[in-house]
Amino acid sequence: MNNTKTILTGTFGVGKTSLFKRLINDDFEDKYITTIGVKVGKKEIEGQTHTIWDIAGEVTQEKIPPTYFLNAHRIFYVIDLSRPNTFGSIDSDLDFLKKHYAQSDLCIIGNKLDLLEHDQLLQTRLGMIPTECQILTSAKNGDGIEALAKMLIK
Repeated sequence: MNNTKTILTGTFGVGKTSLFKRLINDDFEDKYITTIGVKVGKKEIEGQTHTIWDIAGEVTQEKIPPTYFLNAHRIFYVIDLSRPNTFGSIDSDLDFLKKHYAQSDLCIIGNKLDLLEHDQLLQTRLGMIPTECQILTSAKNGDGIEALAKMLIK
C-alpha cells in the first residue's frame, strides 16, 4: 500500500480546513476556526493511503516551517475566489514553492466557487496564473471535490 503526502497551503481564511474536512470526512462546517500549526488526516482512495496536511494560513509561504513540506508529493495552494486580495502574494508564493519544493506537484485550488456568479468568475485573475494545474472547488457544496480527490491518486 502506497502512502502519499499532500499539503494544503495558502493565506488565511481561504478554506483550507473546509477542504480538508470535505476531503477526509465529506463534511462541512460554516463556522470559521483558525488552524494553529498543522492538522494531519488520512484518506484511503483506491488502495492507497493519502496523508493530507492542513497548514495554518500565513501571509507568505516563506513563514511556514520547511519541515512541513518534507517528502510532499503534491502541494495544493488554495485561494479564495470570492476575495481577490487572497491573490495578492500568489506570484511570489508560487515562485517560492516551485524553487524550494520542485519535487512536489503544485496545483492551485480556487475555492469558494459557490460564492461567485459565472461572470464574476471570469473576472478573477485565475486564468493569468502560470500553472499547469488549477481546480475550482466549493468545500461547502462539494463542487470540484471529486476532481481534487483524483489529483491525490494521480
